[in-house]
Parts: sequence; C-alpha cells; structure tokens
Amino acid sequence: MSYHLEGRLLEVCNCNVLCPCWIGEDPDNRTCDTIIAWHIDRGTVDGLDVGGNTVAAVAHVPGNILAGNWRAAIFLNEEASAEQEVALLRVYTGQAGGPVADLAALIGEVVSVQRAPIRFTVDEGKGELAIGSDYFAELEPYRGTTGGQTTLSDTVFSTVPGAPVFVGKAPTYRSRNPALGIDLDLKNHNALQSTFVFDA
Repeated sequence: MSYHLEGRLLEVCNCNVLCPCWIGEDPDNRTCDTIIAWHIDRGTVDGLDVGGNTVAAVAHVPGNILAGNWRAAIFLNEEASAEQEVALLRVYTGQAGGPVADLAALIGEVVSVQRAPIRFTVDEGKGELAIGSDYFAELEPYRGTTGGQTTLSDTVFSTVPGAPVFVGKAPTYRSRNPALGIDLDLKNHNALQSTFVFDA
C-alpha cells in the first residue's frame, strides 16, 4: 500500500502555551486532552484521490506523550466516499506504514470511529476547526519582530514529522467526549499549526 498526502495540520490541547509534549516533557496537567486534525489538500492512497478530506483524532493522553497508551476517537468528514474512508483509515490506523504509522502506534485504544461535519479553515496560522457540535477550536499565531510566524522545529515529538510547526494559541477550545472523559471549555491555551507531506 502506498500513499502521498499533502495538507495542513491543526492541533489544540489543554496544555498552556507552549505544549511541553513536543519537547518530550510531561503535559502541564499531567494528562493531555487534545484534538489533532489533518486536512488533506491533495493526495492519493493506492492511486485513489483522497484530496479535500479531513481526518481528526480527539485524544486523551494519560501521561508523557512518548509513552503512548492514548485513548482516541477518530473522525472523518461526512463527505468522504466509502472508498476514501477505507483508504484513509488504513493510513491513519498505521496499517499502511510510513510516517503516519509511527504516530498511530502511540494510540492504545480507539473508542470510536465516526463520520461528522468538519469545518477546517486554518491557513497561515489562523482559522477555525469544528467537528460536529461537540468540538470547536480557534487558532491565532504568535509572530516575531518581523511579523513572521513563530516556528518550532527539530522536536522530539511531532504530529507532522519533518515539518516546522507554527506556534499559536486557541482563543477558544471546546471539546466534549464522555467516552474519553473530556469536557473542556478553555480560553487561550496551546495551539499549533503546520503543513505536511506524508509519503509511503
């Protein structure tokens, strides 16, 4: 199985700014409740066009992120075809190997896989993510003295291996998933944005 995926990442969590998980330290609250969303602008899986779709993981990380044992709910935008769903789930559950498999290996339990309306408008460090009615996040980037986006790179952990990540904050972050024990309504916590190219 082969894939080539290009797109944009949004990650938000209940850690303060900046999330210590990316440098291998324990999360600020000892556990981390996060949403990670990959919007695929263009890409194929075994020749099947999967561009325009979004895959998201709502996850509870029980301790240090590198130790794994995450519990996660996986979401796919409702417009995806049945063939696209099968292909993307094979990639994002690690069955297709490659860089995504290394990340998927950190998930110890998937509590649900479902379709949902997903809105992903993040571009150049700013925008919004909404998944159904239970998940919503805004993102605003931090900027340096020249106006460029503040960048994090060469980290021990990454949800977009090989790519720099733009540091930001979430003016609003709401997430509710009883199966994961998540019920959050936060202001100005950690958010990160990036682009990705995954090949396998």
